[in-house]
Amino acid sequence: MGQLVVDIADYAVSNDVDATLITYSLGSCIGVCVWDPVARVGGMLHYMLPESSLSPEKAKSNPAMFCDTGVPLLFRSLYELGAVKKRLVVKVAGGSQLLDDKGTFNIGKRNYLALRKIFWKNAIMIHGEDVGGSVSRTVRLHLGTGEVVVRSRNREVAI
Repeated sequence: MGQLVVDIADYAVSNDVDATLITYSLGSCIGVCVWDPVARVGGMLHYMLPESSLSPEKAKSNPAMFCDTGVPLLFRSLYELGAVKKRLVVKVAGGSQLLDDKGTFNIGKRNYLALRKIFWKNAIMIHGEDVGGSVSRTVRLHLGTGEVVVRSRNREVAI
């Protein structure tokens, strides 16, 4: 199938082992990659903001925009493809502090903390991450292997 692009405030799931999910421009946004090595299904979410209470009407029309509505949507979609919670490998990237040198809004940090809170409440473990700093990231999830590769500036790392 090739490459599936996950836009900002969007998500995708697939059981095509030949596919790669990719998202670009992760600044303060968070990219969540989830993979089930047995069912060989995976998904990616690129959310912008921590809480849907900031804009309930936008959350209804686009739940992937927010952590608290996008993460459950991603997981439910994976379960529908046969994923099992206890087998899931979860990797996270993003949460940078861009265009906010003084840390006034801390959107990246708030996005990351919202994710940790949801995962903690639901007993989900993060297996790898590349978060924070002040760089924009591109993230790829290879559905055949579960490998997650993060690229930023002059660096490319598997997490």
